[in-house]
Amino acid sequence: MPAPAPAPPRVKICGITRLADAELAVSLGAWAIGLILWPGSPRRCRSAQAAQIAAAVRRRCEVVGVFVNPTLEQVVRASEQIALSVVQLHGEEGPAFCAEVARRTGARVIKAARVRSGGDIQALSPYHTDFHLLDSYVPGRPGGNGETFAWELARAHRSRVPLILSGGLHAGNVAAAIAAVSPFAVDVASGVESEPGIKDPERLEDFFAAVYGAGPHAARLRAVHAPPGPRAHAPAGAAAHARPPTPTSR
Repeated sequence: MPAPAPAPPRVKICGITRLADAELAVSLGAWAIGLILWPGSPRRCRSAQAAQIAAAVRRRCEVVGVFVNPTLEQVVRASEQIALSVVQLHGEEGPAFCAEVARRTGARVIKAARVRSGGDIQALSPYHTDFHLLDSYVPGRPGGNGETFAWELARAHRSRVPLILSGGLHAGNVAAAIAAVSPFAVDVASGVESEPGIKDPERLEDFFAAVYGAGPHAARLRAVHAPPGPRAHAPAGAAAHARPPTPTSR
């Protein structure tokens, strides 16, 4: 009897700046949305807007605040104001800083690495965070650059910490990336946009369809978008069940 096909990875939609985009991502099955709080990003989401988005979706997905080399107080303050469930550290933050963020905020922590070689991935070993994220390396740009890295380098990730794959993903290549890396989750920003910070509904739908493939998750995805009619009356909370379950780690 053949072994069952592995479940598809979870999906994180990063660079959200509009409530409508967050709502669409969640309805499609997003496990997490990313709100970039670093002022240098073209996808920056200002605190007031981030809080509004978080309040609307926090019961249905993880709300991730993305920082680049922040102070501890900046992270704590933003976490309290926005009610973040996850903090993503995308700069040169050390293991002790990551541990203190977890202690002070109560949020789960993603530590990101920009990958040039297997050594960049192995350098994540001292980071006992909830998740590791692999992104592509472009000098002077912390992320969101739309470029991939050599996925076979991910084999250097020996840690049991769940792995999130990022960097240049889109509907046309995400299936190959999943096959190469088998990540816990995939993370996309520019690959589903019409312009930085503005998500394109068709590209979002294509991305989720590419991740879910032809398996049962695809059927649930279609059910979420069933047209109005006699068979479209799903029970309350059906959209939430379109997402793979959120793990407990901490």
